Order: sequence, then structure tokens, then C-alpha cells
Amino acid sequence: MSNITGVLARVVVPDLDAAIPLYQALSGAPEVQRFAFAGVELAGVGPFLLLSGPDAARYNNRVATLLVNDLDPVIRAITEAGGDILDGPDPAPNGARLIARNPDGAVFEYIETGTPA
Repeated sequence: MSNITGVLARVVVPDLDAAIPLYQALSGAPEVQRFAFAGVELAGVGPFLLLSGPDAARYNNRVATLLVNDLDPVIRAITEAGGDILDGPDPAPNGARLIARNPDGAVFEYIETGTPA
């Protein structure tokens, strides 16, 4: 069974309120989960994670957000492959998170949801 339970496409938008209706229409998601973290306003809309605010651009380097059951196997796999844990694990609004760079240079955010796949 995969440790990854979901993938969120990360999109930096200039205006969260203006962007949400489009991403709701694209995804068919009736509900939006809004929250703030580290000076950034975020909205979870189906498979999209929208980021907005003056500090949002600093998160453009991340390929995607991966939702996982457990961060331990992620840390093990990345370090054994020669990648780097750049930040975390630390608590966050939706579960423990970490930022990791794979040996190929791709940077991902991982959020531990603890939800079985």
C-alpha cells in the first residue's frame, strides 16, 4: 500500500478570492478549506492548493504537496537516495510537514495526514 494518499497541485495566485471560483469549477469541489501559514493565505480546492499574499512567491520552488500517512518512510527514502530534508518535520495547520529535495533537485512538501490510503 502506498504511503502517498494525495497530491495537491500548488498554484500561486495574486488574489485568492478571485481565483477560488475558477478552481472550484475546474475541480467540482463544492467546499474550500482556507487557512494561513507562515505569512501566506492558502485555500485547498479539490486537488489544488492555492497560495496568495506577499510571501507566497517564496514557495514557487516546490513541485507539489504530497499527502502521506507517515513522514518516517519519506525521510528514510529521501536520505537513503541522497536527497536532503530542507525543513521540518514541523507542526502545521493540516498535520506535520516537511520540505525535501530529491537527488534530482525536485523539491516537494510532504504533509502527514495519518489517513490510511
